[in-house]
Amino acid sequence: MQDLHRALADIAVIRGQMARGTVFRGYGPAALAATAALAVLAALAQATLVADPAASIGAYLTLWIGTALVSIAIVGTEAIRRSRRVHSGLADDMIQAAAEQFLPAAVAGALLTFVIVRFAPDVTWMLPGLWQVVFSLGVFASCRSLPRPMLAIAVWYLATGLTCLAFANGAHAFSPWAMGVPFCCGQLLAAVLLRQGDGGDDGQG
Repeated sequence: MQDLHRALADIAVIRGQMARGTVFRGYGPAALAATAALAVLAALAQATLVADPAASIGAYLTLWIGTALVSIAIVGTEAIRRSRRVHSGLADDMIQAAAEQFLPAAVAGALLTFVIVRFAPDVTWMLPGLWQVVFSLGVFASCRSLPRPMLAIAVWYLATGLTCLAFANGAHAFSPWAMGVPFCCGQLLAAVLLRQGDGGDDGQG
């Protein structure tokens, strides 16, 4: 029985190594394009419904965190569906590996948001830029299992995050387009790169 458990453990290790060494094809261009549209809708909603984000930080956070959660649900659902089709028996391991790569950045972003809002509310204007920088780190961490051109997406979000930190302050603080434009363009570019890498296959069928 002990040998059986050891053999099963060895198989699990091998499957994990295979999953981490295989290009993850679970992210779907259509899902990423949908999140780009969500970013624009959220920016329009902010411009319409949250006139003064600095004075209504709760509404601002609810809008953008809600948008992020919906986007994660869309991308995650599509990733599971595509992985089961593309990666077959390795699908669960591939999904777990992809989640593990991005999860530290997501947790860091959530904790950073909490700490700033709770203990340093005078610098909440930095959140859009910081979110983009943290997102870029998640993409950088995921790049080893993504198609090589996806490195450009990580560089994009790092550049836009730093630009927001440099310029989106004062009168431009909390501009809805400081979030809407970078995420719309970044997600659309990711969708285009993935579609080219898939040879036009968006995972349908």
